[in-house]
Amino acid sequence: MEIKAVKLYDNGFMTQALAFGGEGKEGIDPKKLYRSSLQNFVIDTGSEVILVDTGMPAEVPDAVPDENTLIYMGSRVRNYVDALAEAGYRPEQVTKILITHKHADHTGELRHFPNAEIYASAEEAKADELKLCPNVVPVEFTDGPYANFEKSQVIADGVRYIEAKGHTTGNSIVIVEDGGLYYMIHGDVTYTDEALYANRLSIVYENIGAARKTLDAVREFIGSHPTVYLSTHTPLGYENLEGKKVVDLDDPPESRPVGEIMIKQATGKYVCSVCGYVYDPAEHDGTVFEELPDDWKCPRCRQGKDKFNKA
Repeated sequence: MEIKAVKLYDNGFMTQALAFGGEGKEGIDPKKLYRSSLQNFVIDTGSEVILVDTGMPAEVPDAVPDENTLIYMGSRVRNYVDALAEAGYRPEQVTKILITHKHADHTGELRHFPNAEIYASAEEAKADELKLCPNVVPVEFTDGPYANFEKSQVIADGVRYIEAKGHTTGNSIVIVEDGGLYYMIHGDVTYTDEALYANRLSIVYENIGAARKTLDAVREFIGSHPTVYLSTHTPLGYENLEGKKVVDLDDPPESRPVGEIMIKQATGKYVCSVCGYVYDPAEHDGTVFEELPDDWKCPRCRQGKDKFNKA
């Protein structure tokens, strides 16, 4: 068994308000920043090549951060197919794709894998991002409990797909058992590992009660299993993988400072930092983003204007 990171964006940042603020603002430092990136993962079982999520669509422009930006994934390093090739794989080798949730930074390049079975929870399989994809397998999690998680599906020997609702209605996580370790590929249960250690939810969720239940279950599992925590939106995701670093909830890692941010020229477009929807004034009768009403919502994920970044 081998797990590799598919590295897509790097040198970004997120605010503590985004990563920690889901259940209230108490104790949050509005100036505190954490490193951000975007990576997905590939599982090579020896007989199958299984992807976990497929990155942001290649046509989505890079964001342009400013003082109001909650999360900036950084600059695009390479598109998904090129990043997969960097990890050593071609699209035609992929047999299965496990979707943690519907957002575009997790489903954006499914079009390159028409021969792969695409696994998504039954709820997520109905989402706009997935309903037109060929070979979608709606998962009902019929293989019973896994450790303290109530519902799971066996995907391959040592690979479990687990119901983990909250961030989205049909959110899932993946756990891989190998060499006495448990590799947890969790999508966006947390945005940065510091939130896992601090037991804090992000402000991005569809069901806050379910999100809390999932984070509690994740922490309970980690407390009794040697777990390598593989995150999507922090470089700690691939750093943990490279070092096989096991989580110790009583010993949080020291946060490294955010690097120098490369600022590009704004285009007038805005990108939703949650789902990747691009607001282009040219497609909305020339209405610039700043003139939209304060209660305007993203047409795709229903998040507010504050979740959008300049592009």
